[in-house]
Amino acid sequence: MGSSKSYFFVGIGGSGMMPLAMILAGQGATVAGSDRSLDQGRVPAKFAALEALGIALHPQDGSGITSPGQIVVASAAIEATVPDMVAAERVGAQRLSRAELLSDLFNKARLSIGVAGTSGKSTVTGMIGWMLHSLDREPTVMNGAVMKNFARPEAPFASALVGEGDVFVSEVDESDGSIALYRPTIAVLNNVSLDHKSLEELRVLFGDFIGRADTAVINIADAEAAALAEALPVERRMTVAIDSAADLTASNLVEAPFAVTFDLSEGGAVPVRVALHVPGRHNVANALAAIGAVRAIGIPLADAVEAIAGFKGLKRRFDLVGEAGGVAVIDDFGHNPDKIAATLDTLHAFPGRLLILFQPHGYGPLKVMRAPLVDSLADRLRDGDLLVLPDPVYQGGTVAREVTSADIVADLIARGGPVRYIADRAEAAAALVAAARPGDRIVVMGARDDTLSLLAAEMLAGLATRA
Repeated sequence: MGSSKSYFFVGIGGSGMMPLAMILAGQGATVAGSDRSLDQGRVPAKFAALEALGIALHPQDGSGITSPGQIVVASAAIEATVPDMVAAERVGAQRLSRAELLSDLFNKARLSIGVAGTSGKSTVTGMIGWMLHSLDREPTVMNGAVMKNFARPEAPFASALVGEGDVFVSEVDESDGSIALYRPTIAVLNNVSLDHKSLEELRVLFGDFIGRADTAVINIADAEAAALAEALPVERRMTVAIDSAADLTASNLVEAPFAVTFDLSEGGAVPVRVALHVPGRHNVANALAAIGAVRAIGIPLADAVEAIAGFKGLKRRFDLVGEAGGVAVIDDFGHNPDKIAATLDTLHAFPGRLLILFQPHGYGPLKVMRAPLVDSLADRLRDGDLLVLPDPVYQGGTVAREVTSADIVADLIARGGPVRYIADRAEAAAALVAAARPGDRIVVMGARDDTLSLLAAEMLAGLATRA
């Protein structure tokens, strides 16, 4: 993909589309795009940030696609009936999926690091990107979340980094099967659990992915990932785990509300103390995977440990929005059983009720993960906590509504869970703000909806007004 080409992104504001458009623009390509959210006036700051990079934005009505010389890029969520796709067909423009374009860029890099797994991909990608950047390796980084280390007032949506070096770091998505397109030098596998696909499908996708890598870094504390690791030759795998024998092992964890420290052992060497400025046991696992990846490309352990201490985290990953009236508001990407479990376990390590607004990220995922999602929530909600579910994200298109938020709430009520179904999200948020008292933590959870961060900020403002 040369910088002289012209690209048009349909759905350019998506979490997987925006950083890819930013990388191409940073490499000198002509980039334009459209987005339904732009037409609806949602999250205007995001689109202003794209325009500030020289990216032209158009209504999603087909008017921006006028030449067969344009390469039209669309995510799997874009239907063929969308006017831009109709226009692309009419003018004879080349069409690529997001994954086809990203995997082409990724596979052409001299040294590629692909981060896979059901949970933790974005954080591990951000950790690797920050370590390599701070160690002057000039990586290009493709992430699905804003990396706080690279965000600036003039560039607040820093989900990508364009570097001059030979390393390309990217999270790799299994939800649409496109992980099969990537040929990583280093493959990272965090974990394997239900989200979009069955475990049988995931085992094949993740197993093939790590099998194509020169070296695979695998969290063997996860049983499914450990089973896949066994299929690889010892010389082509690096194992990581907490409190378990592995090539990189973490032990003696000490947690704080927004930080964690641990001892890191590599082989028989004397352990070194690692300090993270992100909280929770799950982030220790993420750090092990990230350190393993940079060790696999020859970064000294001492340098990696020093660098990761400067990692500030990601937006919407246990992101403290603020505190008002003695109530903290946290914005979090938790949307599947494992992610939700990690966040709730981290929060329950410290005192205070949890008031949780969880907006499911679609009707399809609810159907796939209904039972494990209910188990994860029912096992972690405590007396005094309150979970409120509004209706799932819906931004147009055809969708089967076989399992709804109301169904999840009914399942949880049958298990004795402190939970309510309030269909309208604004009403759900207002109910939690009204219920909050000093010492509580309000948590906004969900994916695929950029306005959740705005909602969290509005809830904080509501608490401040009430106080």
